[in-house]
Amino acid sequence: QVQLVESGGGLVQAGGSLRLSCAFSGRSFSVYAMAWFRQAPGKEREPVAAINWSDGTTDYATPVLGRFTISRDNAKSTVYLQMNGLKPDDTAVYACAARSVYTDYPLLGYGYNRWGQGTQVTVSS
Repeated sequence: QVQLVESGGGLVQAGGSLRLSCAFSGRSFSVYAMAWFRQAPGKEREPVAAINWSDGTTDYATPVLGRFTISRDNAKSTVYLQMNGLKPDDTAVYACAARSVYTDYPLLGYGYNRWGQGTQVTVSS
């Protein structure tokens, strides 16, 4: 059974930093890409950042460009999201997601078929 487990969320003041981690496991689980999504109260879920698992290519949503960095550790089957310069608008539940089936969709597009439970990030002003 595939499992994605996030950690690292919490409460931080505006301008602060947090690092999210997502460890995944599962027998015969192939990964083509990993991504972080977020959903704020009353808003739709939106992609934040994504990484191609084989070559490390990354993509970011415009609101986080230059502040967030996605990275991976293939040996640990873990993806990270380093979040700097946090703003109150970044407050949301952050979830990691995996593509276990190859698709031609852009990294920040559709095709993510495995999801973690999410971790709360709250940024106070």
